[in-house]
Amino acid sequence: MDKFECLRAFTQVVEQGGFAAAARQMNLSRSAVNKLVIHLEQDLGVKLLQRTTRCVTPTPTGLAFYDRCLQILTDLAEAETAVSQTQAEPKGLLKINAPMSFGIMHLAPLVADFAVLYPAVRVQVTLDDRPLDPFEAGYDLHIRIGERLYPSNLVVHPIYPTPLVLCAAPAYAARQGLPQTPADLREHSCLHYGYLSTGNQWRFTGAQGEETIAVTGVLCSNNGEVLRSAAIRGLGLVLLPQFLVTEALAAGTLVPLLPGYQPPQTWVQVLYPVNRHLSIKVKLFTAFLRDHLAPTPTAEP
Repeated sequence: MDKFECLRAFTQVVEQGGFAAAARQMNLSRSAVNKLVIHLEQDLGVKLLQRTTRCVTPTPTGLAFYDRCLQILTDLAEAETAVSQTQAEPKGLLKINAPMSFGIMHLAPLVADFAVLYPAVRVQVTLDDRPLDPFEAGYDLHIRIGERLYPSNLVVHPIYPTPLVLCAAPAYAARQGLPQTPADLREHSCLHYGYLSTGNQWRFTGAQGEETIAVTGVLCSNNGEVLRSAAIRGLGLVLLPQFLVTEALAAGTLVPLLPGYQPPQTWVQVLYPVNRHLSIKVKLFTAFLRDHLAPTPTAEP
């Protein structure tokens, strides 16, 4: 059997937590993946995986071997990429996952321009606001926005900075008054992201240093446009990326709050699994995204 195929099967089983999921990732049958791993164990003379009826986990030896496998497969992929890049233009399928609002407002025109520039590349874009699963559906890259910490098995490339803006509708301000300090936010209805454990933890930096406030409100959502719409209708305060509220601020339907306090900087980020080699099309699209994002902040958690 091909040794590298055995290594790929083993690493996929570890990363996916089972043979069935690994088989789906590799487009193989479950039995084929099982045979590849068994062959590898027999060839090495060690047990790499602990199998039970409920789960599959690496043994201590298997865990150490997994780390070495990642490096071996990465080196192989980089060597293959280096050779292919000297001989061919970018081509094939490029699968991208991105947040809904960012994808519609900013990614869509960039993807169209990229496709014109590289006609041999077929681009598949999936937009959703779910938490990140880096190994789902075999995406070449994920685009995410924020300052979050990601697992160590992901490579994170910050692409573009984007500030957050705290704001509310004039009607809400007239009815409830304006907060003067971050601590005052505890007395207000704060509309926040609901799919992050830190979605209701709002941070600000002022003259006295950094403050983190646990906020509550009558609405939370995994989509910034939902929160913006509710804020414009006077439902509460929002802390959103600037690109989502620029027009509302210019029109006066939202007004900025707490001018003496700065929310944290967030970033448009490109992510991909650490053991997945970067093809020329991924490298080119990442560079294209970095070079062509508008000079105004363009991001969404």
